[in-house]
Amino acid sequence: MTKTSKPKDTVMVICAHPDDEIIGAGGTIARYSKEGKRVIAVIFSYGENSHWWLKRRCTVEMRVKESRAAGEVVGTYKTIFLGLKDFELKEEIKKKKNLAMLERVIAKYDPSKILTHSPDDVIYADHKAVWESVEKVTSRMKYKGDIYTFNIWAKDVRFTRNPKLFIDISDTFSLKWAALKCFKSQHMYIFQLYPGILWRALKSGFEHKCRFAEVFTKVN
Repeated sequence: MTKTSKPKDTVMVICAHPDDEIIGAGGTIARYSKEGKRVIAVIFSYGENSHWWLKRRCTVEMRVKESRAAGEVVGTYKTIFLGLKDFELKEEIKKKKNLAMLERVIAKYDPSKILTHSPDDVIYADHKAVWESVEKVTSRMKYKGDIYTFNIWAKDVRFTRNPKLFIDISDTFSLKWAALKCFKSQHMYIFQLYPGILWRALKSGFEHKCRFAEVFTKVN
């Protein structure tokens, strides 16, 4: 980068497991990437407990490979794994070193916008733990950007009246769909979510007067 060039606007997607970034914001990642923004995905765990019968190393390699392949489809600039323990994020975020690691990543890339799990996504404890860590770290570091949330498993309750960010993904929904197919090891799980993902994109698109859209809730 030359002295006169302007650094790219950075958007950070922070989530619990590989595939959450695509389920929650895949179309938006692709849209932002096409617009020239730098999208960084920060994933707390490797999702290694999804295949408990395999050796951890094998599962980690498989899930990292799938996530990076999906990132290439939607144009993710960089995918960062924090390496915290899957299914144990509630305990993991109690460790100061882990919160410090997240803080360093946010400070390094200085995103103008963070997209992360909703605090209302209480069905999955790992998702709620990610929200709690993002809230704690950004408050501590006096983060000046915008924080938006997406909900994978539940409905927004406490922030229903908060401002919403609608992203038209009519031109990138096919990329989101293709990226989801990269998670072959999670096919049975993601397959169950396909109808909901399609319906949500159509419903949000109708509300936004376009074909497909993703919607996020502003929380700060």
